[in-house]
Amino acid sequence: MKGATSIQERLKDLRVNKGLKLEELAKQTGISKSALGSYEKDDFKEINHGNLITLAEFYGVSLDYLFCRTENMEESNTPLTELNLNDEMVALLKSGRINNRLLCELATHKDFIKFLADIEIYVDGIATMQIQNLNALVDTVRHEIIERYRPGEDDPHLKVLQAAHISDDEYFSHMVLDDLNLIIRDIREVHKKDSESAPQTTVADELKENLEAVENFKGSRLEKLALLYCKQLGINYKNLSEEEFRWLIRILQKSKKMGTPMSQRKKR
Repeated sequence: MKGATSIQERLKDLRVNKGLKLEELAKQTGISKSALGSYEKDDFKEINHGNLITLAEFYGVSLDYLFCRTENMEESNTPLTELNLNDEMVALLKSGRINNRLLCELATHKDFIKFLADIEIYVDGIATMQIQNLNALVDTVRHEIIERYRPGEDDPHLKVLQAAHISDDEYFSHMVLDDLNLIIRDIREVHKKDSESAPQTTVADELKENLEAVENFKGSRLEKLALLYCKQLGINYKNLSEEEFRWLIRILQKSKKMGTPMSQRKKR
């Protein structure tokens, strides 16, 4: 996952996030569709300043945000003293060693406050005393059973009471991990369609799909291999010229595994 790094990318992201097509944006802003489309092209540099102000006001963001000078859409730069960040945290954020955008998504997730609260309870030992009291109660009941009934060491009731002991370390580690897993899964779901995210299908799945398509193709064995070769490389087989097709066949015929069957494509 990565953020927009140019005015063009910012403008396109803002439009897409609002679910607007260029025609709809043109109607709502009074800026022509062709101008809006050109503003989002990577190689376009001349953007009307008045239109930039109009778009910033329409999207409710600052010009600094459009110019990629800040990651804050609305808030102006806040003094560090108001954020209560120590020097080490500021240095880390400026170092580029961590993904600040991902950190922001973690911190602004709806369950992040609960995640921090659970960590704080554990760090401050707020629930440790209650857990120790529960363990002491279990030990008291277990001791009374032993004194009154003299059960054997393998007695199932004693085993249950022994297993009922709670380790605050284990309890809170599971609870905090569950909190974090929920947050991470939500963020992963949001970024599934990102271009840099892993594809939904594996190479094996893609090859299997291509092989099935080739199997139903009516042609010689060599032509089927040519079709598979094109599919794997993302080449439209039907768009090959006769010359390009002949060169492709010649290349494939250099393989020792290939024969020289008559081309069905030439017949057609």
